[in-house]
Amino acid sequence: MPVADVRWFGSGRDVAGRTGRRALGRRFGWLWAAYAVSAYGTGFGFGAFPLIAVLVLHCGPTQVAVLAAAGRAVGALVAVPLGPWVEFRRKRRVMMAMDLTRFAALMSVPAAFALGLLSFAQLLVVSVVVAAADIAFRAASGAYLKALVPPQDLLVANGRFESTSWTSTMVGPPLGGAAIGLFGPMATVVADAVSYLLSALGIRAIGGTEPRPERTGAPRLRAGDLLEGWRYILAHPTLRPLLFNAIVVNGLIMASQPLLAVLLLGDLGFAPWQYGLVFAAPCVGGLVGSRLAHPLAVRFGQHGVMLIAGALRACWPVGLAFVQPGVPGIVLIIAVQFGLVTCCGLFNPVLATYRLDRTDPQRVARTLSAWSISSSAAIAAMTALWGLLAAVTGPRTAIAAAGVLLLATPLLLPRRENAPRNELTGDRKISDPV
Repeated sequence: MPVADVRWFGSGRDVAGRTGRRALGRRFGWLWAAYAVSAYGTGFGFGAFPLIAVLVLHCGPTQVAVLAAAGRAVGALVAVPLGPWVEFRRKRRVMMAMDLTRFAALMSVPAAFALGLLSFAQLLVVSVVVAAADIAFRAASGAYLKALVPPQDLLVANGRFESTSWTSTMVGPPLGGAAIGLFGPMATVVADAVSYLLSALGIRAIGGTEPRPERTGAPRLRAGDLLEGWRYILAHPTLRPLLFNAIVVNGLIMASQPLLAVLLLGDLGFAPWQYGLVFAAPCVGGLVGSRLAHPLAVRFGQHGVMLIAGALRACWPVGLAFVQPGVPGIVLIIAVQFGLVTCCGLFNPVLATYRLDRTDPQRVARTLSAWSISSSAAIAAMTALWGLLAAVTGPRTAIAAAGVLLLATPLLLPRRENAPRNELTGDRKISDPV
């Protein structure tokens, strides 16, 4: 789901300025529960494929890097026709279908392992299928949420999704690591797969009726439909700079992560538990940021919060280039990551809400699909490019280069709110007639 974090109630101000708990209804509760179980499953299974590649298939660093980059890049390419396909389908059915697709793809890995047939090619294919299904699911879930939740509650809903995402990131990987030590990496793959099955059941439990979207024009998918999401974003005065900012920031941050692992675990001699600590502990900042998103947006406006949080999140990563061995290095990384994650936890739900508010209801799935594909492709490309840079200059220099470039990314944020909120956003409920 980006986008994509769930409690039945959440604190924050309502549109009248009152503070208190907000109930978003039983149907949102099931949607949130479905997201939560899949998010925790993904966190639990984090890093399982690289471990399987190394420990079971005895792959080298090049193959592991290919598995990480190619799965994301090819998955994004496969997802290109899924955006317009999702747009003209009932979103809840698409979400269940993508959950079941991910369940079947992931379960094929332990099944092949049990039969002695597991190969690197299968891991690569499964990575591609899961990546493409993730993009289609996010596109459908964003459109579904926009119709399910009133406009004034969108930020509250996205804040809850964001908080769940950071909680699962904080709790899931350490538990998954312990499970791998006790039962092997296949156990976490099975748990991740089952979480998608449970998510599909939760989405089915939402109930209600959803009208089939009516397609205007040609009844079949046209070549122009594949590019409609990008055309809409690039023609939009606010979404265009936000997309450029998102793909550059996400690409540079994600490209630095494998290099930081090499620097910490290799050059600086951090123990694996220390490496896990410096990334798990700062996730508390994500909870703080996501809980502050709604009250700050009510007070200062969504656009103002995006500008400030977007600028602040770019200031932290350059500090990772100065990490040293031992306790001082651990403290520095936790401080830097806490600042970064807090800003991201604040920025992400506001961006998700702002984007939904300003997207034509008839183009939500295609727009979100184009956004996710662009982000995935940029991350894959920058990860490969920064890997080459690190091979030439060393991981510390490459991390520093990414941090310095990030300092310029606030210039890509829209200075003015030069596009009005879409008047149709969220006004129609799923059960209402079209």
